[in-house]
Amino acid sequence: MTSSPIWAQDTSKLNKMELVKLQKDGLDVIRTIIEKYALEGYDSIPEDDMNLFKWAGVYQQKPKDGHFMMRVRINSGVLTTDQARAMAGIAEDYGKNLVDVTTRQAIQFHWLRVENLPDIFQRLEQVGLYSYEACGDCPRTIVGNPLAGIDPDELFDTTELVNQVNDFFLMNRDFSNLPRKYKMSISTNIYNSAHAEINCLGFTPATKIIDGEEVLGFHAWVGGGLSAKPHLAQQLDLFVRPEEVLKVATGVTVIFRDYGYRQKRTHARLKFLVADWGPEKFLDKLIELIGPMPTGGDDKVVGWTAAYFDGVHPQKQDGYSYVGLNVPVGRLNSEELRELARIADQYGKGTIRTTMSQNIILSDIPNDQVENVLQESVLQRLTPFPKRFMSRTVSCTGNEFCNLALVETKEFARRVAEYLDEHVELEEEVRIHFIGCPNACGQKQIADIGLQGTLVRTPEGMTSAYDIAVGGILGPGAQFNQALKGRVKSDDVGPVLAELIRFYKDTRNAGESFHQFYLRVGTAPFQEKLTQLLTVAS
Repeated sequence: MTSSPIWAQDTSKLNKMELVKLQKDGLDVIRTIIEKYALEGYDSIPEDDMNLFKWAGVYQQKPKDGHFMMRVRINSGVLTTDQARAMAGIAEDYGKNLVDVTTRQAIQFHWLRVENLPDIFQRLEQVGLYSYEACGDCPRTIVGNPLAGIDPDELFDTTELVNQVNDFFLMNRDFSNLPRKYKMSISTNIYNSAHAEINCLGFTPATKIIDGEEVLGFHAWVGGGLSAKPHLAQQLDLFVRPEEVLKVATGVTVIFRDYGYRQKRTHARLKFLVADWGPEKFLDKLIELIGPMPTGGDDKVVGWTAAYFDGVHPQKQDGYSYVGLNVPVGRLNSEELRELARIADQYGKGTIRTTMSQNIILSDIPNDQVENVLQESVLQRLTPFPKRFMSRTVSCTGNEFCNLALVETKEFARRVAEYLDEHVELEEEVRIHFIGCPNACGQKQIADIGLQGTLVRTPEGMTSAYDIAVGGILGPGAQFNQALKGRVKSDDVGPVLAELIRFYKDTRNAGESFHQFYLRVGTAPFQEKLTQLLTVAS
């Protein structure tokens, strides 16, 4: 910023991290990593700078013994095969071959050391990728429609628009010191593939008649977010033409920067400001900053598919299909990623796409080559035709690597999905999300069944357990799931979920989805069933 920040006029009201950021911009740590810490090693890093590593897209990995996790920004999840190969090489050379797809379409590495970071930064930059500001109190990865440009269900291609907004905010020091993390989504997919309602700022497809002609554009939503106090974003009464998206995004970000809360980090997300102000006051301030805007038009979001695309589907380009793959709980290895790049080059147009459901899409496959793609050996595990429960299971990193998580989630979620596929026959998909702490990186609140890890005391000592919530959904009628009373020990999670799902299966109406069933019966029958199961288990 060219002038002194207005929030620094009274530093007595700032939390400790705000004082650190006033002394050193988070972006400055990138150069410090390259020029100092990579040469002097892990033990040379002071606590304040370690907290700023997030601006480089890097966190300390559990158990804080010198290893790091890194996130790589991927706009709308669209990757070239050169980018995929570069990341496979990084995972192979430095990350024990682990590659995780996150719920924000990013790629995540583990086991990195500070000495490795300059080479990793360079390798990423050589293929047009960055980890910078993938974490930290700044505009993070912009999520969007992974099918942008090929989607029969999009109003128009948002690829260049997402790139424009990303390029404006990335490494922009006017916006590198926000009160907390700041998440944006931009999509014109009519099935809400970018989960607008859980983003700080979301743009969804809309149209409006202006001067007698239908104009394609967006509605804007502000104040969404999960964590311990989840909020659904609220829609602003304005219509946004594509060429005005950056203007609106800039205005919203300025409001967050200048008026967002900086006293308590637990109360600093944009969602708290929007909740206090309300959408009307927020819009008034936005219009004051950016000038007059048309009022809202017609919403074009018709439903929510939770960003699942498994199977073979026609693109909007005649003669081409995309193949949606299931990546079990979002984890693959460097060899698999390299194989997907080969397939994308051999059969497609050199593009791989990541989704918010932690999965991967191979696009631009000529229809007469689809069968050849399906015969590729890597698609035996990363299959386009997954079993029901494995196909709809999402998990955060868990305490295998995350310092905040109370329990292991990644492998546990995979085992639970396997158990359900072995023991429950069901035609409908039930979305099951696992998280290891209240931060909710696994987006528990929007799942049909969400599980949050905790610890319980037993005669044998402390053991892992899960709280269960039911009934989450986004899109029209969006709502977070509701918690049930009673903690389920990890050993009992598979059998308990199986019984809850059988209860739905046996008492639903014909053709009723899990969420439709939940809306009809409410939480009480689920609570009664869970209480019975826990009584038997005890």
